[in-house]
Amino acid sequence: MVALIDRSAYPTLGSTVYLNQASLGLIGDPAVGAMSDLLHRVFRHGNVRMSDDDEAAFLEGLRERASRLFQVEGSRIAITASASELLGQAPFLLPFPPGSTVLAVATDFPAITRPWLRLAASGGCHVEFVADRPDTDLTTDLVTRIDERTAAVAVGWVQYATGTLLDVSRLRAATTAAGARLVLDATQGAGALPSDAAAWGADLVVSSGYKWLGGHGGVAIGALSPGVVDRTPALPGWMGAPAPFAFDATGLAMAADARRFTQSTMSYVSVVGLTAALDQLLSAGLDRIERHAARLRSRLLEAAAANGWQPFRDIVDPAATAHLVSLTSPREAGASVVARLRTQEIVCSSRGDRVRVSLAPYNNEDDIAALAAAFAQSD
Repeated sequence: MVALIDRSAYPTLGSTVYLNQASLGLIGDPAVGAMSDLLHRVFRHGNVRMSDDDEAAFLEGLRERASRLFQVEGSRIAITASASELLGQAPFLLPFPPGSTVLAVATDFPAITRPWLRLAASGGCHVEFVADRPDTDLTTDLVTRIDERTAAVAVGWVQYATGTLLDVSRLRAATTAAGARLVLDATQGAGALPSDAAAWGADLVVSSGYKWLGGHGGVAIGALSPGVVDRTPALPGWMGAPAPFAFDATGLAMAADARRFTQSTMSYVSVVGLTAALDQLLSAGLDRIERHAARLRSRLLEAAAANGWQPFRDIVDPAATAHLVSLTSPREAGASVVARLRTQEIVCSSRGDRVRVSLAPYNNEDDIAALAAAFAQSD
């Protein structure tokens, strides 16, 4: 199995087996080249080569790519400096009666849960947690807990520590029936799986621009439902005005669409890098990317099982993602394995004291063979 995209675009792969895209992902030459070009050709020269009009329109290329990624209209795409920037506003964009319940996953990424915990600390809601367990379906466990008190469900589409995949359409049907909101962090799925925010109907879908999207930190994208697009941001910035460079300090006029959620000047270098990275992903095809990861996962799980390693979810489990595999061994703790692997130039992560393996488009069968050989050394 060869890589799906050109490995030579990732210099790290010349000396390292990199299975860690879910953490700080590798950035390919197209994105690095775009960032370097913009920095040297434009930004080091200030306004000599970028006018106010240029800056006001600068995000539109990324907005168009993000709309194709999420399969929604560009008017619903918000561009911010981080996923946390949008997730942190979610409790204030989705009003509900005090004392309502918000459902979350106990081992989810903290950026999803902390805004709701802050609201709960002031008496604004109750947060209840559901466990991600390998012997049950997480979507079912969440749906079962939704009742008339539930105001919102805030979850990661793909659980960052285990790779558990939620059935968003089923979850959305349950929240709609209960009159509850749905906040979805797609960071560990967007770019690795096809995503359809229009079909999902979630109130808020957000993804960081790095990890699986292949960009650098400092930019994130979100797909907002029509009802959320029309709301005033909890943290309005000057760039969210209809004409930002009119500099009206006396009013709170808002752009007519999701552009109102952009707060201020951000890492434009990261914006152009993410735009180039999305071009690469969209050209490769997200269906092909998912199938490539699935083939690598089959090789990985076969080799891992021969050495006593077991996945968090079995390969036949519909909730098991192909691109993010969580492995455990009764003989060695995850953290010590990850440390040992690094001495052999094999990079993955320890999450939940398991070994988390990322399977990206640039990985190939040699990467899997190297990891399997390293696992065998623990016997």
